[in-house]
Amino acid sequence: MSAYLIEIPHPMDKIACMNAIKIFLESGSHFLVNADWGCQDGEHKAWMIVDVDNKKQALQIIPPLFRHEAKIIKLVKYSKDSFGEGFKFHETKTNNPGNELDISLS
Repeated sequence: MSAYLIEIPHPMDKIACMNAIKIFLESGSHFLVNADWGCQDGEHKAWMIVDVDNKKQALQIIPPLFRHEAKIIKLVKYSKDSFGEGFKFHETKTNNPGNELDISLS
């Protein structure tokens, strides 16, 4: 399993905000009931971190009404010994080949 951060925005007007929270609380999902909300600070989004096998499973946790705007981000932790592994997924696009950054931790 992997950890995924789910970010779900909702409209900022009072009724829409209350409705979003109500839908989450009534969903019966442990994940949704434990979502963190940014509404009181003007950030009208809910966040949760879930442990699932893939993004498709993470999407299924979200109420259908909110799925189209949800953002699902796979979370990865790096250690001093393995941090370079994460960069294999990046494509180097540089206008100045040969100007590589030294990112070693030694």
